[in-house]
Amino acid sequence: MIVKTDSQSKQRAPRGKLDARVLIIEGRYYEDIGDLLLEHAVAALTERGVAYEHIVVPGALEIPQVLIQAANWGLLTRDAANGFDGVVALGCVIRGETSHYDIVCNNANHWMMETAARHATPVGNAILTVDTMEQALARANGGKGADAANACMQLIEIGRAFETRRAGAV
Repeated sequence: MIVKTDSQSKQRAPRGKLDARVLIIEGRYYEDIGDLLLEHAVAALTERGVAYEHIVVPGALEIPQVLIQAANWGLLTRDAANGFDGVVALGCVIRGETSHYDIVCNNANHWMMETAARHATPVGNAILTVDTMEQALARANGGKGADAANACMQLIEIGRAFETRRAGAV
């Protein structure tokens, strides 16, 4: 749903039920962080009546690989039977003493966003990139999983509004 606002107004669109199916891809390298991210993401999706499927992968680098597989199998389209309207990515990368952190963060996010853009797939990103476990826990407890789910749902609604406009129904 597209809502026009001016700089004085901070109105948001009404948050009703959303007929959609979302794929949650969770990089579960840090289980306690994953639990919190997943809990908040599922709560946000459930609140809007959105169906979801949850896939677990070892870490953040595997998330875009699953996204690419889903795209290649034609599952990231509303027209596909058992397809997905959007994706929520959950994971955590904590900086260590080597450059591995930069490699994981850059590649996971680059390939996820590149695939999302190429396939016009709504993706909510909660791959936390932090310096410490304390920062990760604060962000996971702070609802970053829900933020990603809400971003995905909003992108789904925007895509549908564009689809409706293109069909001439506006």
